[in-house]
Amino acid sequence: MRIVHLIAAARPNFMKIAPLYHAFSRQKWARPVIVHTGQHYDRNMFADFFRDLGLPDPHVSLGLGSGTHAEQTGGVMIAYEKVLFESRPDLVIVVGDVNSTVACTLAAVKLGIRTAHLEAGLRSFDRTMPEEINRVVTDAIADHLWTPSRDGDTNLLREGVDPEKIRMVGNIMIDSLVMMTPAIEAEDARWRFGLEGSDYGVVTLHRPSNVDDKDTLATLCQALRRIADRTPLIFPVHPRTRKQLDAFGLADHLARHKNIILTEPLGYKAFMNLVFGARFAVTDSGGLQEETTYLGIPCVTLRPNTERPVTVDQGTNVLGTPDTLEADLEKAMAKKGRTVPEMWDGRTADRVVELVHGF
Repeated sequence: MRIVHLIAAARPNFMKIAPLYHAFSRQKWARPVIVHTGQHYDRNMFADFFRDLGLPDPHVSLGLGSGTHAEQTGGVMIAYEKVLFESRPDLVIVVGDVNSTVACTLAAVKLGIRTAHLEAGLRSFDRTMPEEINRVVTDAIADHLWTPSRDGDTNLLREGVDPEKIRMVGNIMIDSLVMMTPAIEAEDARWRFGLEGSDYGVVTLHRPSNVDDKDTLATLCQALRRIADRTPLIFPVHPRTRKQLDAFGLADHLARHKNIILTEPLGYKAFMNLVFGARFAVTDSGGLQEETTYLGIPCVTLRPNTERPVTVDQGTNVLGTPDTLEADLEKAMAKKGRTVPEMWDGRTADRVVELVHGF
């Protein structure tokens, strides 16, 4: 029996480990162990997500909590090392690019425990992003690098990584989307917000570069109001964004527009029910770029760069700025020849299981 640790820290990690957990659980030779570091912890959100994804409570909870980058990274390393001393797994699988990803990789590799990074090779080439540092360091030390797209392979080879360590397996987030599609379609979010059968756009904003500066956020609000003059918008507001909208006196400016619906953050199923019916999306998140590309929905990502360039090269995504949002949206809506990237087919977890079985 091979013991496989699946590391989860933040909400997107839960989405990524769920298909892996279910795929490994179907094998007689494997026992998946969910390790929740607690880096991003909200009991209600955590419980709802695990229930929606059919996951059990974590087998191991490190209980880290919030803190600075150094506090989180160091705290996870110390706590996870103790776990590894007590119960040594055959393989540690880390996902994504949060602080827990690099911390658990460091702890495991230094103890000689085989470690794999799922979503390896993604690069924004922006070292001001903490996530980019985490990606680069994790890929430099992990034993197995499983990439979601060909650009990931190219990036790793350019960095001098041994080709034997690299294997493209596809996009695990699409596995979650495929797995959850029946439940998403059964949700009533579009009906509850009066959007069923209507043209509308979905908006998500949370990055400091977009919401922490008053002038930038005001520019975005003005652009959203002008877009809403033509097409209704629904905007689940991230707590950080809500705080800044209130602090800058911009919340009422948006809420007064008859075609803008501001709501509290939504669970995955409800939010994706809205995305499934949307004409377009405006976001600054990482995951929504991938989901809209798979679904064929035009998307503007309000960032100067992306670690997922395949969503721009092949998919429906366009990078944009607050000052040019309306023009960027027109560009996204006019995009032709969109294709779903290779291996974004809902079978990534199965390919990972095949690889691990062959070790």
